[in-house]
Amino acid sequence: MDSTATESTETNSTGTTGSLTRLLDGRWAEVRDRARGFELRHFDPPSYELGTEEHRARVLDRLREFAASGLPQVGFDPAYGGTGDVGGGMVAMEMLGFRDLSLMVKSGVQWGLFAGAIAALGTERHRQAYLRDAIDLDLLGCFAMTESGHGSDVQSLETTATYRPETEEFEIHSPTASARKEYIGNAARDGRVAVVFAQLITGAESHGVHALLVPIRDELGQPLPGVTIGDCGRKAGLNGVDNGRISFDRVRVPRDALLDRYGQVAADGTYTSSIKSSGRRFFTMIGTLVRGRVSVAGAAQNAAKLALTIAGRHGLARRQFPRPGREEEEVVLLDYRAHQRRLLPALARTYALSLAQNALLEDLHEHLTAPAADPADQDQRQRELESRAAGLKAASTWHATRTIQVCREACGGAGYLAENVLPQLRADIDVFATFEGDNTVLLQLVGKGLLTDYSTQFEDLDIRGVARFVADQFVGFATERTVNRGVLERLRRRRGEQPEIRDRAWQLAQLEDREKHLIETAALRLRGRMAGDADPFDAFNAVQPHLLTAASAHVERQVTEAFLAGIDTCPEQADLLDLLCDLHVLSGMEADRAWYLEHNRISDRRAKEIVKAVDDLCEQLRPHVPELLAGFGIPDPWITAPIAQ
Repeated sequence: MDSTATESTETNSTGTTGSLTRLLDGRWAEVRDRARGFELRHFDPPSYELGTEEHRARVLDRLREFAASGLPQVGFDPAYGGTGDVGGGMVAMEMLGFRDLSLMVKSGVQWGLFAGAIAALGTERHRQAYLRDAIDLDLLGCFAMTESGHGSDVQSLETTATYRPETEEFEIHSPTASARKEYIGNAARDGRVAVVFAQLITGAESHGVHALLVPIRDELGQPLPGVTIGDCGRKAGLNGVDNGRISFDRVRVPRDALLDRYGQVAADGTYTSSIKSSGRRFFTMIGTLVRGRVSVAGAAQNAAKLALTIAGRHGLARRQFPRPGREEEEVVLLDYRAHQRRLLPALARTYALSLAQNALLEDLHEHLTAPAADPADQDQRQRELESRAAGLKAASTWHATRTIQVCREACGGAGYLAENVLPQLRADIDVFATFEGDNTVLLQLVGKGLLTDYSTQFEDLDIRGVARFVADQFVGFATERTVNRGVLERLRRRRGEQPEIRDRAWQLAQLEDREKHLIETAALRLRGRMAGDADPFDAFNAVQPHLLTAASAHVERQVTEAFLAGIDTCPEQADLLDLLCDLHVLSGMEADRAWYLEHNRISDRRAKEIVKAVDDLCEQLRPHVPELLAGFGIPDPWITAPIAQ
């Protein structure tokens, strides 16, 4: 297939490209359009040559510009200057993934974590005292959870908050070197107050991890007595974020510094909570902060869209090697099948993940703004949404990391130049796989939910508890649908006659069967080991790789369902989206075809048909690449790479 220089990626808001953008923009298109209209002064991508302090100063200036735009305030209660649009607030944050990931992360620390913790974990007195200042950027803060010795295992944090009834104060202390708060955004330079997570102790009893507001700097920016602050220094990426280290030496804060929505301490030291289970209380507190994880997934997807746009435009313009028989004509990169296979499956998966993100945003918004009447239903729904957020965050950030690297390679030496954005984007996105939850640990959370069916015991089950739970109960397979079943039934059969592997019923059956098999065999393996009197930890540890694969299969099926639901809402582009969805599903099966062959789900012949189908789909989608890239809705001024002009 030949191409011409007349191909364009310009957005036509009234044509088919506009319908793709509307599809990807989803329910919060208005917020996305506001974000597209927000212009940073003197915007240019961060350079490797920019000094750390200069970079941090630039990002702080941009943070103030972002605050002045009114976008960060969208998700907060109107009483504190917001509009109460929870989903819109998450969308506003994720749109920064197109612009500057340092700005996105610093914004996430300030509004998603610091202000978000005050809003979600505090009571009205905390919100009255701190929230508006935090939202308006008059008070910069930190989210001090991670420690040198404990990152993912938050329940084992070592920092203590010991109540002293004689003075009605908490004493915040770092008892060991490993209790030092580590990698804390806003800590090295700009933060004045930290939300500190610590083991709450009253009398001689520990009540688990709680959060307290602890001042760390005075008005001149100097550390307060008892507070030691260090600088994490230069990082591989995100150097506009001032990550730091904080240690506490018996720092006293008043009793009302405790963010006590879920656990209260009276003047005499008596502890009370409406949630009796310490495990359930902990997961409830952490669950209120799920919005930050969702925004990280969306921002990562947007970074992948930017990389694909740069590499895709380059592939449409760059010519390499003469066409045999027509030596005067060099071939456009994207006409090579190998190049198509680099970029087009990633493009299809990006659409799929974007639609899954939109579905999660809508469900989470409804859950938070119109909770179920039955508390038990509310709790179960919360656990299910946390699991979806965890799985989608892992899938999205891993996808972004792989896609940006592929795009860098697809642009050859030009992709290695800082001016073409991809090297900085690759460096900045790398840590997304391990912050806001390590991806492997998040998939373990998804697997735990699959084994325990998000039961009421979910929060109290550690690894040993999960092993015992599975050993004592039947674990079946109940598909947790992310979209209406009626939508799926309408889309199971394709328009017209299609080969079997292009049939929706066959594709969904394969995805569901793989998920079902992996979950049930994980449970059986775990039960079998427990029957042999194995230590519960050893039993769970032995099946953990299998369970992680099951969790990934679960996420993949949910993402595909969301893609199908998206097609159902965009009839004018259904044929194109059908092709894209086929490529998403079949390229995934191609990558996993060893499993399908080993488990006799497909024949050798069918495996070869899948490979050929992926080739054919790449060829069919090749003419639509400009349209699909323009569908991302990235304003041209944001695409600064010279090779993408």
